[in-house]
Amino acid sequence: MTPSSATTKQRAGQSARSHAQAEHRKRAAEQAKHHKKHSKHAKHKHKRRKHVHHSAKPHGMLPVALPSAPTSPPAPSPAPVASLGVPISLAQAHRLLWRAGFGPTPGQAEALVGQPLEQVVFSLTRPSGTATLTGPAPVDDEGHPLDPYNGWGQDHCWWLDRMVRSDQQLVERMTFIFHDWFANSNEKVDSQRMMLEQNELFRSMCLGSFHDLFLAVTSNPAMLVFLDGISNEKHNPNENYAREMMELFSLGADRGAYTQDDVKEMARVLTGWTAEWSSEGLHEFEFDTARHDKTEKTLSAAFGTSGNPLKGNWDWEDAVRLCVEHPLHASFFVTKLWGYFIPSPPDEATLASLQGLYTSSGHSIRAVLEAILQHPDFYEGAELVTPPVVYNAGLLRAIGRPIDTNAWAWLSANASQQLFYPPNVSGWDFSAWLDTSTTRARWEMASAVSSKTYKNPWPKEGEPKYSETEEPAAAFANAMSYWGNPLLSSESSACIARFSETCPAGTSKTKWELSPYRAMRQNALRMLIATSPDMQVS
Repeated sequence: MTPSSATTKQRAGQSARSHAQAEHRKRAAEQAKHHKKHSKHAKHKHKRRKHVHHSAKPHGMLPVALPSAPTSPPAPSPAPVASLGVPISLAQAHRLLWRAGFGPTPGQAEALVGQPLEQVVFSLTRPSGTATLTGPAPVDDEGHPLDPYNGWGQDHCWWLDRMVRSDQQLVERMTFIFHDWFANSNEKVDSQRMMLEQNELFRSMCLGSFHDLFLAVTSNPAMLVFLDGISNEKHNPNENYAREMMELFSLGADRGAYTQDDVKEMARVLTGWTAEWSSEGLHEFEFDTARHDKTEKTLSAAFGTSGNPLKGNWDWEDAVRLCVEHPLHASFFVTKLWGYFIPSPPDEATLASLQGLYTSSGHSIRAVLEAILQHPDFYEGAELVTPPVVYNAGLLRAIGRPIDTNAWAWLSANASQQLFYPPNVSGWDFSAWLDTSTTRARWEMASAVSSKTYKNPWPKEGEPKYSETEEPAAAFANAMSYWGNPLLSSESSACIARFSETCPAGTSKTKWELSPYRAMRQNALRMLIATSPDMQVS
């Protein structure tokens, strides 16, 4: 190759990187423009938000049915929940850190090996004090501090930063889970401040009593806007929150847990909330007794144990209590929480014991969570597809890169998950993370994560050149080390190792090829590892 040819390749590489950076800025601007155009309160007419049940899968989808509570669950049992009860292995540590957090930092999983499982789980479920955020504070593309209350995508990046830097990983993961469980979208709420305040509510209550969390969510401003609680008054009851609080939040659909008449009556129970509107948006959310229906309401016999309908002059706090005391609530709660961590349903004995633990502990989220994270099915069961945001955070944690761009918001949106914008009141479809479109988006995400440590095949004069002598096995080992030595299957390892040996860098002999081709091989190996099937699941 002539010097002029090498110069041409060098310029081409620099041009490609400049084009990629320009594309990042263009895509972020387009997303912000789209958000500004479509983000409305719909003039606060509070129309019924259509509830979409996920069923049809796009072409190329890998469908996995997640657990749902049975129609006739076993009775709660005082028997202890089964526990794996052995010192934790490396593979188990990796699974735990990916499912109960956002992936390990380098060496974190290895440091847990051999410790008692209960001790490791309790270190996650029983944090002390406020979280410590380790590393540089998040900034935007220009190096300015994030403005999560106003900047497009900066709310997403602000929370992603907590996922990456917080030493209370399970708290952030549970905040993420309850953002999906009680799904609100800023597309309707139209207030990043309200969404962030709800986010902090989830963070502060995610390991406590589910009853207390449910109560706080019911009166939360973002929820009152999203499911039209402030439009629900005694002369014109709005059924939106009444339906979803039973179907999605506490009891489940198609289980005989409630009737349409129960929805209507529960809507009356929930009447009374209001808010003031000004040029600055909605504020002064409060319960106005003059708007509340104070007459007697009747719920079906499904809400009691006597076989007779329940009657009472209830208000919104009673609505939460009635749902949590419902005979089918415990089985719904433990099965739904289980499904965020284990893709197969619990067996009957486990379901009975989890229900017993939940009710006897005063509806403790932490108690059930600790049992799930120690259950044999967690470690011995099927793999669980990693959500896009978790994948993004995990890659950043693996290489120690801080939040230094707004691009993560649109990159994650392309993979079907932008924080604070779930697709509907059902939340995200956790069984639908991988299809022919979102898989490409994950590739783009991995490329963006590694872009700042990209090995330049054509460095400028005076810049260091990549090794001319790196052998295929060493190249593979270095690429694995770059990502913190993730666990790959033997099939993936063999395939990537074979690429390292047979790609041009593995066979090149000409002097000018040695360094550039080895740099390109290293970049390719990093991408092949990050986008391998093993890195999409835990």
